[in-house]
Amino acid sequence: MLRPLFHLFALANFTDSGLMICFNDFYNPEESNDCIKGPVMDKDKPGMSFHIFHQTYFDSLIRGQVKTLTNPLQCYLYFSFFSREREVSIQHFFYYKDITGCRLSGYGVRLGTTQVNPETCSTDSCSLSAVGTSIPCSDGEYCNGHGSCKPKEICTVTGPTVIDFRGQMNSVSDRCEYSLLHDQSTGFSLKANFLERRRRDVSFVDSLTLDFSDSEDIQLLQGHRVTVTGSPVTLTGSVQTFSGVDISKDQKGVNASISLQGSSFSVLFDGTTVQIFINVLVGESYSGLCENSSSFSSSRLSSNDRCNVLKSAPFSSCNADVDPQPYIMACNETLSKYPDVDGLRCQFLEAYAKACSWKSQANLQNWETEAQCSNSTVMCESKTCSDHEFCGEINGITGCLCRANFASQYKNSITFGGPTVCEHNSASVTLVGCLLEERGIDYSLLGLLDKTCEGQMDEKTHMVTFNFTSDSCGTIVTTNNSQVIFTNAVTLKNEITRKDHAYIEFSCIYKKPEVNHVAFRIQDSPVVQRVTSGTWNHTVTMKAFADASRTQMLDPSHKVRLNQKVWVELKSSGLDENLISMVTDSCWATNQQSSESTQKYFLIQNGCANLADQTVQVERNGDGILNYFSFNMFKFNDESGDVYLHCKLQLCLKQEGNCIPVCKRRRRSAKYNKKDTAFLSMGWST
Repeated sequence: MLRPLFHLFALANFTDSGLMICFNDFYNPEESNDCIKGPVMDKDKPGMSFHIFHQTYFDSLIRGQVKTLTNPLQCYLYFSFFSREREVSIQHFFYYKDITGCRLSGYGVRLGTTQVNPETCSTDSCSLSAVGTSIPCSDGEYCNGHGSCKPKEICTVTGPTVIDFRGQMNSVSDRCEYSLLHDQSTGFSLKANFLERRRRDVSFVDSLTLDFSDSEDIQLLQGHRVTVTGSPVTLTGSVQTFSGVDISKDQKGVNASISLQGSSFSVLFDGTTVQIFINVLVGESYSGLCENSSSFSSSRLSSNDRCNVLKSAPFSSCNADVDPQPYIMACNETLSKYPDVDGLRCQFLEAYAKACSWKSQANLQNWETEAQCSNSTVMCESKTCSDHEFCGEINGITGCLCRANFASQYKNSITFGGPTVCEHNSASVTLVGCLLEERGIDYSLLGLLDKTCEGQMDEKTHMVTFNFTSDSCGTIVTTNNSQVIFTNAVTLKNEITRKDHAYIEFSCIYKKPEVNHVAFRIQDSPVVQRVTSGTWNHTVTMKAFADASRTQMLDPSHKVRLNQKVWVELKSSGLDENLISMVTDSCWATNQQSSESTQKYFLIQNGCANLADQTVQVERNGDGILNYFSFNMFKFNDESGDVYLHCKLQLCLKQEGNCIPVCKRRRRSAKYNKKDTAFLSMGWST
């Protein structure tokens, strides 16, 4: 609190900053001596005039102005000096005021007023009762040193994207190093290096560099690793200081706290994401992607060493005739988006060398050796690649490699080719030759489980196709409740290899076959019916014969007498007989076309002949795709004269067991599932 002026002894001294009148001691800029700053005194008219006097008239006037005065006034001070050619005087009663107030943040604040401290950004208030309060910036803010509280911003870099301090988002599209935050006043830069991962067209933040222009650089790498001037350091949970940077490591990543000339910020890097937190940011000299995420061109930090060789010998001898800068820029721009493979950098150097050979007499012989490029003869001179391939190098060997757009459909699904093509009893798989070549796999060394089954390469497309059937090339056939599965694999034929191991398994899954309802009439014998069940397609033929050798087929022109023996043959074509059998489950006769007619007479039940009818003989059933049985012709005791024969058939997978019904006197056992049965009908006219 400031006391009344006339109650104190005042000490005055003149400084370059002006007249200083202090009440505790002479003015000292390093100390707080309760001073009043006045104007600067003219140097050519130094000195001050003092007048001390006592006047009761002023006493009453001052007491009227300063109501808080209680002590008597003894004397009054009047003095003057020159400033800017004008006399400055402190005199008369109107210069005496009540300056009682509060001292906050090193400043005096008058009663009933509020002011903002520009250095600390605190809001200082002094009540009428001389109670002072100071409100600093909130926890989420910092003082910018100009009286404004700014929010503590955060910059996030994850994947290829940068979300800057303003909340704007942009993405890095190449594989370069960028400045995230650069302090132009100190030269400090926080740099992020972006590299590709699974795709070449998308880059991810990979590492950070804290670049101090006049001290050791610090790198934050993958795996929570840290290097200082290239040397690795061991971090613990405790804070360690390197080049004035406090660094620690925990399960969330590596933390770095940096202070520069009043500015303070923190960096967290976990290997995938960078987050920069501003604690205090003083000054306006910052730039970089975190300041403005759209400033890619100015924030990109190109490494010109690889392409700047065009300014060195022997290329420098041609620089006067052919400007190397466009070639350097083209080289750098391309290498920022594409890896230096297939001699890419050397292509730009060779292009410059060829331009020099046309426009300059400079001798650029042996430039390949100086630039560490292989012989500049045309690559793949005798190699012909397909449209989806290009010629390149892998491990120093020239070959046809896959173009990126073509290969992406396979690399994204981590395959070497398209899906297996499954047909009725066979399958094929096609592998992409250039994908195999990129992995160093020679297709001629591949085979199926039966290694004699080799792939065939198309000479134009370089696609390699392997074919197999259910009973060849080592195919494994398995079944479950509803499916038949053919499995095979492409693998190396050699017992040992020094290349990537190749084992590509593939399968075909079929639904178990079902037999649809098929109706026949003897008047149309023979009748051929095409049956489709899921992926299974086959043809069923039903015929009637008059002899045991089944050579005399009955047709509408033949008359069948009562009690004449008739042979009925059921035959399927189009099925794999090694895999599937057809079983006649039951056959019965009705006097109407419907198989569900009330009047029924069974000839075969549960795959076996009706024991009550001695004329019925099941001669072949369940051992293949041909079944036949015989019975003596009969008719129902009604006026229609028609007999309709109905049969229930079943397809059986031989791999599941014996498909031939075992017939006994009282019961019968079978190895097939009866729930998949279907009807087959034939009509007779007598």
